[in-house]
Amino acid sequence: MEEAKIYLGSTPATKEQKGEIRSPFNDKVVATYPICDAEDAKKALEIAKDAFQRNLHAMLAQRIAWLRDVAKKLKEQKEEFALTITKEIGKPITFSRVEVQRAIETIELSADFATSLVGETINTDATQSGRKSMAFYKRVPVGVVVAITPFNFPLNLSAHKLAPALVAGNAVVYKPTPEAPLTGYKLAKLFIESEHALPDMLSVVYGDAEVGEALVTSDIPRKISFTGSVPVGKIIMKNAGIKKVSLELGGNAATFIDKDADIAHAASRCAVGAFVNSGQVCISLQRIYVHEDVYEEFAAALAEDTKKLKVGDPYEPDTFMGPLINEEAAMRAERWVKSAIEQGARAILPGKREGRYFYPAILADVTDDMQIVCEEVFAPIVSLVKVRSYDEAIAKMNDSPYGLQFSIFTKDIELIKRFVDDAEAGGVVVNDIPTLRFDIQPYGGVKLSGIGREGPKFALEEFTEIKSVVIV
Repeated sequence: MEEAKIYLGSTPATKEQKGEIRSPFNDKVVATYPICDAEDAKKALEIAKDAFQRNLHAMLAQRIAWLRDVAKKLKEQKEEFALTITKEIGKPITFSRVEVQRAIETIELSADFATSLVGETINTDATQSGRKSMAFYKRVPVGVVVAITPFNFPLNLSAHKLAPALVAGNAVVYKPTPEAPLTGYKLAKLFIESEHALPDMLSVVYGDAEVGEALVTSDIPRKISFTGSVPVGKIIMKNAGIKKVSLELGGNAATFIDKDADIAHAASRCAVGAFVNSGQVCISLQRIYVHEDVYEEFAAALAEDTKKLKVGDPYEPDTFMGPLINEEAAMRAERWVKSAIEQGARAILPGKREGRYFYPAILADVTDDMQIVCEEVFAPIVSLVKVRSYDEAIAKMNDSPYGLQFSIFTKDIELIKRFVDDAEAGGVVVNDIPTLRFDIQPYGGVKLSGIGREGPKFALEEFTEIKSVVIV
């Protein structure tokens, strides 16, 4: 059992009152963490405010060296971090290793793109009312950033906030997910103990509503970066005041299987998209709209591919699905499937609950008014809806309050071009699942799926502001 610690700037600290993290796999206590309060959050913010001013003129070269050192150390400790992720959230070890590799790349990309964060000169004599001058704009750090992260990718989604925010020159107060505080602590420790670290530029606090509210409502941070649920995102928007806010919220990812699609390929990929990480992914494939001509063929192929996925011990390398984050999540999934069946859905694979485990569920003949297609399930459940045409499919896909990522499987290039324009989503994928994400790309949604974009190059813009300069 390991203990996470608070970091008030570069100084580690702990508290008498501690919380416990129990493994979703075997319910053993795997970590403890200090229970913080609003005062801890306020202290961290004050330290960050002072640190930002003290380090305002630090060279970009040092910040880049800082990130490269963290990436190097993370690479050296890859297996330890993967095991920590699996211990805390029950993610299968193979996918935990992939997450660590992605986090390494995210940090490296943030260092790479930092050198391209530039301004440009402005021709102020381009208008009749203007005149000759030396004018340009530059990008500058916003100041203090609050970074709040979720449990499903506790390392990589933290790297997506910390690395670009710090290399841009900001001070950060980081609140990792309550479900995986040890992963967050270990990542922060790499940053803070690096020989290239800027002192006190990163603080770490833990907690839920009280700590989050203190961070968000304070006048000190100039930027809030949050990944999590829509209800919490709405609270942040209401309470944040006048500051920059990025929200990566829920999704209800959908795909369309056209009648000319490669059914075997589509079914194989959709099984992955629907059930990877036990469906606990913002872009988990939840809705599959299938052309009526291939509906039954696709449903049968999807069921066969899904049956091949191993559900079990997350420490075994061939396990595809581990437990859900807690028993409440598994019970909620069970209720959703039961409700859909009672409303007329046909269970191709009914799913079943065993404690925190929920086996894959495939529901056919789902209708538009069922909760299971209207809301984000965040569980290993996928719904099949029969459609007569692309036009019907895209109308149904867009008829959602969410718009994170959509995809299409088709050989029709004209349909592909239409889909790129028609899809009301932050990202579209052709001939693969909407769950596909490359960390180098811009990532984020429209509508209730959020505002702002992640991806190192694009996050750097989110964590900076434009300063306009005129020299007469």
